[in-house]
Amino acid sequence: MEVVGRTAAGRRVLGYVPQGGYATMAVVSDRHLVALPQGVGAGEALAVLVQGLTAWHLLRSVARIRPGESVVVHAAAGGTGSLAVQLAREFGAGRIIATASSAQKRALALELGADAAIDGDAGGYRERVLDANHGRPADIVLDAIGGPVLDAALDTLGPLGRLVTYGASSRQTASAIAPSRLAVDSITVAGFWVVPLIARNGTAGAELAQLLDLTARGRLRPLVGAEYDLARARDAHEDLLGRRTKGKLVLRP
Repeated sequence: MEVVGRTAAGRRVLGYVPQGGYATMAVVSDRHLVALPQGVGAGEALAVLVQGLTAWHLLRSVARIRPGESVVVHAAAGGTGSLAVQLAREFGAGRIIATASSAQKRALALELGADAAIDGDAGGYRERVLDANHGRPADIVLDAIGGPVLDAALDTLGPLGRLVTYGASSRQTASAIAPSRLAVDSITVAGFWVVPLIARNGTAGAELAQLLDLTARGRLRPLVGAEYDLARARDAHEDLLGRRTKGKLVLRP
């Protein structure tokens, strides 16, 4: 749904296309079109639109992060997770704990600014998170995995802790949550999906402008992965489903 190109007048722009942008030309409404600042590459711009806005709103609008709070980011080497790690640091998080499935991905999360990186598997999850947070419960957990991992993450939250779910890549169902369990420690479980928010507010707002500015100044490093010719879109999808990629994939017409 994200496209980068030039207008008929030659202006370099980033656009959001709800109907899909797999084309050599696209029609983009003004409310979904922003000029690209110098120094922001095409792949970087594509990475910060949907995934960057998702990470921004997870932390600011839903979790309402406060300076000094601890943040656990699941799938921290992925497109949204890698940006969430960096934005948590930008927004003043006290300690950032990343989870990822391999040593290579955990090393990347540390390079991006996480204070600790651990295996995200559900088995032993609570003990690993508490150990990484110096024995203290977490303030915020950002979860795109769901299932048993979400169940385990609930047990790591302290008083007034917030868990935000925005995906279920495990394709497993989490356990039902009793309201009384949340009330004991005043825990919040919230959900988020950026697409309806974009449909309502557009993309040409202060949030995306901030993300692009941080990128242009080198304070935000969107991960850009492989590039494919448009005719190889199927290969891109198969690589994505096979978990053979990292960062934002780019199709070139």
